[in-house]
Amino acid sequence: MEKTSGAGSLDARLRWHYSEPDVTTPMIHRRFGRTEVQMPVLSCGGMRYQHGWQDMDPADIPADGQANLEATIRRSLELGINHIETARGYGSSEVQLGQILPHLPRDEMIIQTKVGPTVTGDEFRKVAETSMNKLQLDHVDLLSIHGINNDEALGRTLKKGGSLEAIQQLRDEGVSRFIGFSTHGPTDVILTAIETGAFDYINLHWYYFDQHNAAMIDAAREQDMGVFIISPTDKGGKLYEPPEKLVELCDPLTPMAFNDLFCLARPDVHTLSIGAARPSDFDAHLAALPYLSDPEATLRPILERLEAALVEKVGTTWAQNWRSGLPRFEHVPGQANVYHILRLYNLAAAYDMLGYAKMRYNLLGNGDSWFPGTKVDSIDWDKLDDVIADCPVKAEIPGKLRAAHALMNEKPEKRLSESA
Repeated sequence: MEKTSGAGSLDARLRWHYSEPDVTTPMIHRRFGRTEVQMPVLSCGGMRYQHGWQDMDPADIPADGQANLEATIRRSLELGINHIETARGYGSSEVQLGQILPHLPRDEMIIQTKVGPTVTGDEFRKVAETSMNKLQLDHVDLLSIHGINNDEALGRTLKKGGSLEAIQQLRDEGVSRFIGFSTHGPTDVILTAIETGAFDYINLHWYYFDQHNAAMIDAAREQDMGVFIISPTDKGGKLYEPPEKLVELCDPLTPMAFNDLFCLARPDVHTLSIGAARPSDFDAHLAALPYLSDPEATLRPILERLEAALVEKVGTTWAQNWRSGLPRFEHVPGQANVYHILRLYNLAAAYDMLGYAKMRYNLLGNGDSWFPGTKVDSIDWDKLDDVIADCPVKAEIPGKLRAAHALMNEKPEKRLSESA
């Protein structure tokens, strides 16, 4: 790696200190589907190390903010985490990366950025060109359509002259080596995008505390797509602030390392996004690496304890059947996101994950397509029975929903990008 020296060096400008983890296992790489890219199993996500959520001129970024990003990227590369991921929508992330990338070994890095689906393909191209200018690159390795989250975004993507045609043209012109998409959407939207066969990889949510998209990983594997898991630590359970009960259940791993190991135990999961805000944020995730040679031996007793804890609190019948037959939020009277509300209730009841449950529950109504739907108090109860008729535990659902609201309801939350 290129080093800097003198008065303008990283050390002179920042003097950043972090504890060295006991790294006994080198970074592990996996084939990223048909791209054939050798992807590190941990990736450097660019949503949190940037200075701010507004697009900024480089001259307006404080020196300490830029130094923090530089230190984070350099630490990532030192650990073998050479996949650096960002997006047009991540505030100052792209422009800040553009200040450091010319001073780093470009051919040793896998650079990814993302552009949201636009009304026209020409608009998509213009936004992608803005990303390239901000990054000061002539190409990225991975370019994604950012947020195929609902039917509207899917339609913008797939229509003639839409975002898919534009991103394919950019790939053909060498602006990106491979193309993919990210999604926070329902399974039918995700499956339709996968089954086009047009995408080389996918970014999606899947982790122990929300396994709803497991079948989407299967579908991606059938297409030989790379699979990149989004936000396993934050959206995956706020695991950087775990309750004591969860710590005990996950022993000898931390909840964060347990979740990393759970995800990576699937060989068709290729990398996890580490949303590092500072250089030291990578360290806790390294603890999962030594267990990847035989993940089952470590995971089995933890999984048994977690499953037993859920059954103890909610009963066997509910634990085994609560998600079966649940409708999409659009089909619920009042558009309450019944799946996520019940999931969050289970986590709070079984594992004391109330802080996480409240954070996510109170985002409902303000999460747009990134976390859609509303709270329980929007439900038209007289019509609910019709849409949950196929649920094996339909008789328990109204009571559980009311209990969830009583337990979790507080003042509304905002998305991270809107809270700065």
